[in-house]
Amino acid sequence: MIEVKDLTKEYGPRRAIDHLNFSVNKGDVVGFLGPNGAGKSTTMKIITGFMAPTSGTASVAGFDVFESPLEVKKRIGYLPESPPVYGDMYVRDYLRYVAALKQVPKERIESLVNGAIEKTNLGEVQKRLIQHLSKGFKQRVGIAQALVSDPEVLILDEPTVGLDPKQVAEIRDLIKALKGQHTIILSTHILPEVQATCEKIIIINKGKIVAQDSIHRLSTMEKGQSHLHVRLRKDVEDMKTVLSNIREVVAVSEGASRKEWRIDLQGGEEAVDAVSSALVSKGLGLLELSPSKLDLEDVFLKLTYGQEEGQP
Repeated sequence: MIEVKDLTKEYGPRRAIDHLNFSVNKGDVVGFLGPNGAGKSTTMKIITGFMAPTSGTASVAGFDVFESPLEVKKRIGYLPESPPVYGDMYVRDYLRYVAALKQVPKERIESLVNGAIEKTNLGEVQKRLIQHLSKGFKQRVGIAQALVSDPEVLILDEPTVGLDPKQVAEIRDLIKALKGQHTIILSTHILPEVQATCEKIIIINKGKIVAQDSIHRLSTMEKGQSHLHVRLRKDVEDMKTVLSNIREVVAVSEGASRKEWRIDLQGGEEAVDAVSSALVSKGLGLLELSPSKLDLEDVFLKLTYGQEEGQP
């Protein structure tokens, strides 16, 4: 459904995205995940034809984004980070207007407007001015305008940014309800957003894709790796030295104080036993040792956090 090949965008000397390659199959719900400034919105703008790439190609349903822009736009519903709504229009009138802009046949406009209003639960506010709506309802109107042409592909860029927890839950439920009806790309920097709504994930950092797979497989990509939360009675100046003879120790990081540490391990119960034995033998006063497996958050942080500029 969507094919992206060697997609690159440069702003003068700065490269916002760097030779991106990925594909999205029909019916997929894909999370496009990365920290702020990673290149997510730039990629979405190129796929939707809002912006031209410096090099590379993007196609939707076999149509090149820039060789056949009208064919692509017929198949895409797009919610930018800031909803493109007109505050001085009534909700229903605005959706009719958007449908006409998208060249929906006149005989289908009312039925598609009704469908978009029903899917986004806007019935109670459809005759109100958009400027009088809460931020959550404005976001729903933004999603409704993306849906009003019944597109094959739905691209949502940070759909819950700035919303309160109740509004976030409502938007997530809405996205879940749209599964199976559209191919969906959800661009966000919020991990729970992806876990709650998506089946596959693409992680981007500093303009480059650093991972792409199903959520389950990414969550288990570091097979056999775990981390320990350790709490001690005594301060430790250098935990690396304390554990230097245990080859299974991958990394050590200080917690809230020098009495609390996180220890990353590559190994099973024997490695955990070796760590506990080392701490006890040093007389450090082991108060707590809690092992846990890596989860998606750990993988995300491992791939995106603490990298030096210029490194992949």
